[in-house]
Amino acid sequence: MRRPTIIDVADKAGVSKSTVSLVLQGSAQVKPETRQLVHAAMKEIGYVYNRSAANLRSSGTALIGLVINDLTNPFFTEFATSLQMALGSRGYAVVVANTNEDPEIQDQVVAAMLEHGVSALILSPAYGDVSSTLAAVERAGIPMMQVLRRADGCTAKFPFFAPDYEDGGRAATQFLLDSGAREIAFVGGLEGRQVTEERVSGYLKIMHSKGLKPIVKTGKSSRAFGHAAAADLFREHPDCNAALCFNDLVAFGMINACHEANLKVGQDFQIIGFDDIKEASECWPTLSTVHCGVEEFGEQIADTILGWLQEGTVPSETKRTPVRLVLRQTTKNAD
Repeated sequence: MRRPTIIDVADKAGVSKSTVSLVLQGSAQVKPETRQLVHAAMKEIGYVYNRSAANLRSSGTALIGLVINDLTNPFFTEFATSLQMALGSRGYAVVVANTNEDPEIQDQVVAAMLEHGVSALILSPAYGDVSSTLAAVERAGIPMMQVLRRADGCTAKFPFFAPDYEDGGRAATQFLLDSGAREIAFVGGLEGRQVTEERVSGYLKIMHSKGLKPIVKTGKSSRAFGHAAAADLFREHPDCNAALCFNDLVAFGMINACHEANLKVGQDFQIIGFDDIKEASECWPTLSTVHCGVEEFGEQIADTILGWLQEGTVPSETKRTPVRLVLRQTTKNAD
């Protein structure tokens, strides 16, 4: 059920949004009868004023916590930077913490942020049991969004926003097939993890629809794994001539392995990454990849969390943002 907002109160009372704001602030400018009307409307529709968040904003010390699972990964760093800049431009300070994929560290940093009075939290959860983190936030009663990845089964309380990973996997695989590739591998991503399953699912759906046998090599999302996996792939599947990688870092490792094997990337062997971090357009050869729009995504999360915090506009439980395939030199027919 959607949480009532200040706009709903204004509509119910038949006054302007600014009048409701003045009533909530206790302003003497509002006539007593208007104040009574607004309070009656609030009671009738069940509107609850988040006074602590308002006090933080008015004092100029409003804080929002951002907890990231792995800031060593450029994808998450670019997202954190975009979000911090978007919130900063609206007068909010962002407290950033890296959990290094450790749920215990996540518990610690979230607890510290709550103690220091953050108005809201944005969480890219660590893998593992995060139930104590979620329970602490629920007890605190502040808005929290999950981004980029989610903990299972809790989106009703903690909405989840992420790019449409599955669609990206489909688009990349279909392009490789259209370019003439038939033995296409999916490389990288830890087995059983939600993001891996979503990215590989698009690949699998296209491969199965064409009656083609998938080749999946899961593992760490790193250059080192991409390099090692490529060497294994060349040995075990000599006819394989294309790969969709879990992320751009894995793709960079595969590019290096192709150079060592004297394979012409984009001709002898096609590679598509995932995320479109800045380095993807700066490496050699430049990397074709699934663009997740991380900068725009950060700005959208800022708008959403502030709408929730300031106006009481609760986000939808789940939202997927669009992705698109960017073609560069590691694939055929690139512009």
